[in-house]
This record gives sequence, C-alpha cells and structure tokens, in this order.
Amino acid sequence: MYLGAHMPITGGVDKAVERIMSIKGTALQIFTRNQRQWKAKPLEEEVITNFKTLRKQWGGYPVSVHDSYLINLASPKHESVEKSVRSFATELGRTESLGIEYLVTHPGSHLGTGKDEGIKRYVENLDRAIDLSGTTAVTILIENTAGQGTNLGSAFSELADIIEGSTHKERLGVCFDTCHAFAAGYDLRSPAGCEAVFAEFDRLVGIDKIRFFHLNDCKEALGANKDRHEHIGKGQIGLEGFRYIMTDSRFSGLPKVIETPKDDDPQFELDRMNLKLLRSLCE
Repeated sequence: MYLGAHMPITGGVDKAVERIMSIKGTALQIFTRNQRQWKAKPLEEEVITNFKTLRKQWGGYPVSVHDSYLINLASPKHESVEKSVRSFATELGRTESLGIEYLVTHPGSHLGTGKDEGIKRYVENLDRAIDLSGTTAVTILIENTAGQGTNLGSAFSELADIIEGSTHKERLGVCFDTCHAFAAGYDLRSPAGCEAVFAEFDRLVGIDKIRFFHLNDCKEALGANKDRHEHIGKGQIGLEGFRYIMTDSRFSGLPKVIETPKDDDPQFELDRMNLKLLRSLCE
C-alpha cells in the first residue's frame, strides 16, 4: 500500500522525506519551490543528492511534484502563457533532476474564452513546454478540478480531450482528486456511486490512466464547484467512498496522498490521524 501525504519543503526538498518518514507514510507529494512565486532558486546539487539518499533510505516509495499554482497553460494572454510555458518546462527539469517520476498539474483556466479554445491552447502549450524541457522520464499527471470559475478539467471528457490531443500522450496520465471530483458533481458517497463514477471515467478516459490519487474529503456539497478540502470522513463524501477506493483491486498499487488541513502542526498529528483512518478501511 502506497499511502502518504503532501509534505512541506521548509529547509529544503530533502526535508520533506524526513517528514514523511516521521509519520510512516509510503507515498509523498511535494512542491520543489514556493508555488506562489514565479522565480525559483535553482536546486543545489547537495540538496538533490540528499533527497535521493534519503528517499533510498525511506524505501524508494512513490513521489510526485505538484507544479506552481501560477502556471496557466490555457491562458489567452501572450505574456502570461509564455511565462507559464517556461515555468512548466523548468518544473519538469527540476522534477527529473530529483529523480521523481510524477509531476501533477492543473489544466489551467480559459479566462472566459470558452472550454474548447482553452483546451486547444492548453494542449498546444503543454506540448511546447515538454519539448522545451528536454526531459524524457517524468510522467505528467493532469489533475481533475472542482470546476471553479473558468478552470478546465472538472469533466472527465475534458481530461480525455487533453490526453488525446497531445503529441506526448504516452507521457500523460491522471491524478484523481476525490474532493475535486465530488465538487464537480461526481457522487463518491456510496459504493454504487463510486461504481458509476469510475465506470464513466473508464469509458471516457480509461481507468489505466489514473496513476495517482489525492484523497481529500470535501467541505462543500455535491456539485458546488468549490475546492475546499476536509479531513477524511469529516466532510460531505464520508467514509464509504474512501473505503471503496482503498479496497478496489484496480487501485491497490497506486500511490495515494492526502492534502487535508495541517493547521500548522509541526508533528503532523492530523496527517497521522487521516492516514490511520484510511488504513483502517482496508481491515
């Protein structure tokens, strides 16, 4: 079972490995930089070496990087999209330099120009960024979204269009976020609901495209299109949906991380609580 959490990188990306080890997690997600700033200091060789050494000591468990929230490859604004292409290419390079296998990214926002035009721009600019990066080893995971504002990727059909339209489709997969799916109107509250949701995903995208899970409960109602994460079992999804995902044999070997509230707890007790609860659903 690969189960863990998104961990802070305060003090260096290598520190995130120490933090996930401290709560006995077996999967990890990190940022490689301040996700709310365009400029990023290059990764130091010592930090890269320490990260790889600690990861090996940890057990070599699965790791993903989440890219910057500022990146919008679907933007119709020339200056913004060019900055986004360069930034995403750099993020791919940073991920590959760390030996990390996955880069999770949101499909961006069309900013009022319509979903079809937004998806077309996103695919073109994603392909440009991949080519610019010169990377070959990183799998890019398109994350489904909650459907806030003009954001793309809340409908499974949009994820399918992105993957199918790319010239690098062999490098693309999906990171499935439970909170986002529920907020977008996909009912994960019961086994029957989950069966229907994942059957639709399989029909439109292909269940094999799911490579990673974000397990988050949702504060808001079904279809509210609001991205507000809650602790496992404390939100609107409830435990049965998570039990389904945790025990479905199709997902048993896939990495799963929580992005639930941490409340500035340096000991990560809330993460321990959520992971313990998720493990108990398999008993």
